[in-house]
Amino acid sequence: MSQPTQLRRPARPAGRPRAQAVPAPGRPRHAMSGGSTEVDFVKLSPTCNTTLLVTSRHPEWHYRAIADQLLRAEHVHAEQVGFVLPPESPEAQARLHMAGDEFCANATMALAALHTATLSLEGPVELRLEASGAADLLDCRVERHGSGYRCELAGPLPIRIDPHPFPGAPSGAAMVRYADAVHLVIECSGHDAVLRERAEQVAVQLGNSEDVSVVGVMLYDPVRGELAPLVNVPALGSLVWEGSCGSGTASLGAYLAAKAQAPVSAAVRQPGGTMYVHADYGSGKVTGLRVTGQVAIVAEGTAYIHG
Repeated sequence: MSQPTQLRRPARPAGRPRAQAVPAPGRPRHAMSGGSTEVDFVKLSPTCNTTLLVTSRHPEWHYRAIADQLLRAEHVHAEQVGFVLPPESPEAQARLHMAGDEFCANATMALAALHTATLSLEGPVELRLEASGAADLLDCRVERHGSGYRCELAGPLPIRIDPHPFPGAPSGAAMVRYADAVHLVIECSGHDAVLRERAEQVAVQLGNSEDVSVVGVMLYDPVRGELAPLVNVPALGSLVWEGSCGSGTASLGAYLAAKAQAPVSAAVRQPGGTMYVHADYGSGKVTGLRVTGQVAIVAEGTAYIHG
């Protein structure tokens, strides 16, 4: 079993600029005549895990209603929604609050890319970010890469990793537990319709039985190095096979390191592209997790929430 530890904070080479905090994002938005609310947003694609970041300010009690409409195919459409807020810590440059109160690594990297896009700095940028579902500040290194951004995020560490039975997974399965999330990693040879349906049933069951903000079921084919990520956010009634999952990639890295009892680096192919994970391991536990992915900014504008 691994015990919770503080995030590792990589040393910053001398002379590398650290970004400064930006002003509070967005202007407050109020209900329009006719019962609609204007919502300013930026749409990003962290390894095709489409993410909407709301930059206008709204009451927290309104987050889920906003997300419910934004996520729909007939509306802006994405896999998840987060809200950009001013940071509470003087050491942080930005804050992210997900609509379901969960922690999301890909959305956090999307925030890092969006913040970097506002800066006029050459070379890599190192940010410290606040995010819902994460107790500590998160370090993220961002580099402009082609038309997008390459982000490396140091994520929260699991509290423990336990074997977990799952029919149809002869190679093994384990529950990776965090303070406010559980990810079930299942080794399998491919993932046919029957296995995917079983994964959906388990994700719903865990969402009902576990007192957490997010449940992941990660189908991992170790021969092909492929991951099919399924994410359930119970507060939103959301169950999505995602293009990629940064938090699930981190959990896979933690699982592989605990299984090998050694540090692990892996390229993880997912439907939306390849992500990379490095897990540090020592003294019988996972001591560090870093995930890397590509983020593109694909759209921005104003949406209208009705009702």
